[in-house]
Amino acid sequence: MSCGDCNTDTPKPKILAVILDLDGTLLDTERATRSVFKEFLAKYGKTLNKEREEKREIGKTLKDSSTATVEDYDLPLTPDQFIEEIIPMYQERWKHAKALPGATRLIKHLHDHKVPTALASNSLREYINAKISVHQGWQGWFSVILGSDQVKAGKPSPDICEEAARQMDVDAVHCLVIEDSMVGVKAANAAGMEVVAVPPHGEAAGCSALANTVLHSLLEFQPENWGLPPFKDWVDNALPIEAIHFSGMYANGVVNEHTEDGKSALPDQVWGVYFGWAVVDMKKSYRVVIGIGMDHSFCSPKKKIQLHLVNEGKCCISNQKVKVLLVGYIRGLNSKEVSVLDSESLEECKTIASAALDLPIFSQHAYVPLYPDTFSLKNMASELGHY
Repeated sequence: MSCGDCNTDTPKPKILAVILDLDGTLLDTERATRSVFKEFLAKYGKTLNKEREEKREIGKTLKDSSTATVEDYDLPLTPDQFIEEIIPMYQERWKHAKALPGATRLIKHLHDHKVPTALASNSLREYINAKISVHQGWQGWFSVILGSDQVKAGKPSPDICEEAARQMDVDAVHCLVIEDSMVGVKAANAAGMEVVAVPPHGEAAGCSALANTVLHSLLEFQPENWGLPPFKDWVDNALPIEAIHFSGMYANGVVNEHTEDGKSALPDQVWGVYFGWAVVDMKKSYRVVIGIGMDHSFCSPKKKIQLHLVNEGKCCISNQKVKVLLVGYIRGLNSKEVSVLDSESLEECKTIASAALDLPIFSQHAYVPLYPDTFSLKNMASELGHY
């Protein structure tokens, strides 16, 4: 995947506004609602077809996806009846959808620098409001918010991108679109706009062919490459992030996640080299560097999580259950590092992590839950630095 430093001989139009997708780009709604469809099908004696769902194109409008679902599963419902029954189930879960890495940071940055920013989603407007209402500041940080019901046709039609540009009073050629799906990338292309794709693994190949730039994560996005104000929130070589936590079994340098359905609890956009703490049996915390990528040695690529202790000489853990808290980001991974970080790079990352974890901005996260009903970052912070 490219990093956004594309240089061509032809000058590109100056970017004056940004248009952002919602689901899968800013919010991890897929994991928050993962079990809803399976539960709904069970009510009608139907079983989830995993192969069919993996091939289903993401980013479609509600109307299009509902029509396809009713036909695919031979449900005794009209598309409208399907929507009426299943949407309340989704609404209950939307409030638990987490922001994807770098999402809040990007929206706030653009707002603070007075860059016109639109939220343009194939969701209906009322559903967009429900999804973002629980995320502090989001509603006010967008110059424009548009749903597919506010334009003639949703993505891949360019209508919603063009309407967003019109309402921001910016020509299409001066707009940058950030999307996660082929449907969204096609809409941006049709509108004649620059486009950055941050797709899940399954959409990466298609997006690479159509997008100007493809990234693994919004944390890799560099505004200055598009003539926008640069981020200035790095602390030396480390970036503070919203806390990411997960659990699993640590063995042979790799954390195997605990998941009910075999799928990673982490979205594909959690990718790169991070740092934070690993807690063993809720008793001892260790400073760690974590490399997160994809393992392509399987028929179906799997998330690979490498755990490295920052101070290996003081302790050793293996074949134990761990809970991991990530609070900082160092950089992305290159193609050779997906399997393992080389020793030189690892030592450099450990040095960065060790220095950063002594700073209050990384170690003091008062009142933010680490694991619900068990730990808090504030409690954990009091133990930091002690092995």
